[in-house]
Amino acid sequence: MKQIRGHEEARTALARARLADSIPSALLIHGEPGVGKQRLALWTAQLVLCRDPGPGGPCGRCKDCRLVQGLEHPDLHWFFPLPRPSGSHSPDKLAELLEDARAEALAERRKEGLWSVRSDEVRGLYLAMARTLRRMAQRKPAMAGRQVFIIAEAEELVPQASSPEAANALLKLLEEPPEGTLFVLTSSLPGRLLPTIRSRTFPLHLPGLPFETVRNFLLEELGAGREEAEKAARLAQGSIGRAMEYLPKGGSPGSLEELREASFHLLRAGLEANPGRGLALAHDYPPAGARALLERFDHLEEWLRDLAAAAAGQDGRVLNRDARDYLARIVREKGIHPVSAARALEPVEEARRLASGNVNPQLVVAVLVRELREILLPDAPRPASDR
Repeated sequence: MKQIRGHEEARTALARARLADSIPSALLIHGEPGVGKQRLALWTAQLVLCRDPGPGGPCGRCKDCRLVQGLEHPDLHWFFPLPRPSGSHSPDKLAELLEDARAEALAERRKEGLWSVRSDEVRGLYLAMARTLRRMAQRKPAMAGRQVFIIAEAEELVPQASSPEAANALLKLLEEPPEGTLFVLTSSLPGRLLPTIRSRTFPLHLPGLPFETVRNFLLEELGAGREEAEKAARLAQGSIGRAMEYLPKGGSPGSLEELREASFHLLRAGLEANPGRGLALAHDYPPAGARALLERFDHLEEWLRDLAAAAAGQDGRVLNRDARDYLARIVREKGIHPVSAARALEPVEEARRLASGNVNPQLVVAVLVRELREILLPDAPRPASDR
């Protein structure tokens, strides 16, 4: 694995707890996507399994440390959301297929040393996985004196793609954890966890990393150019995982850069007096799969905050610095008021609600652009159908 970056305060607290043998049996590490929750969870596992930990953390030299660093320790069990295997399977067969998929994913992570914070696939932590985890937790440690179970993106225990039964199966483990077993849950949306699970875990919040930490990671670990590293680090707002997705890959823009550009087109359509641009843009979207719009709306909110900053004369607060000249010009030409830009966040939130309900994406985009135009350009002529 790549060297852990940042979060020194949390690591110091965990190292002290380890030396005092007072690490809780269940931790909940939460924070924004990509800030290092998985990496800290793995570092915690190394700390617990290390034969000679110190005030600074695991020794990094013993056999247990080396095995954890290679994601090969027999007493480290890392579960994360996976796509559900296609077809209808018995519970035992489904558990077997999911374990095969988890083994393949772990092999890929061993090879790469890094993993993405994004996925276009529907994934979940299924009841079959929770039962596998519970069965493994009842076994004795194979090598060390303890076992560590990491449950990544634990909020996926309850979503549409998963089952509340999976969360309940885990809850029973947390209520009566086997002796010598540590559970580390990570989540970007801890509010989606069952309250009973949250009440049985010790919360540890990870804030965003400093700009310099993110930038230096991109420079040193990924060999990014300084200009692109600084741009990605700034846009990522404290998240190494997100910064990686802004970097170009194979001559193409990163996945988050593509989303940023797509949301910029939404903003531009909302700033056009002619409604034809918005209708043409909406027509370019597919007629199904509205949930794919949600990340675009996250970026659109950032663009609107930048528009408000430009309208208020606060260019230094603009996140998308490569568009500062455009934003300043559009504010002058269209007479955008900061309050109007702030109010434009309301239809974005409504569009997010509609997309979450899987309303036709073309309709969602068409209505969103129209409402943006009405708020940002209240004096623009409206088509007869809108009157």
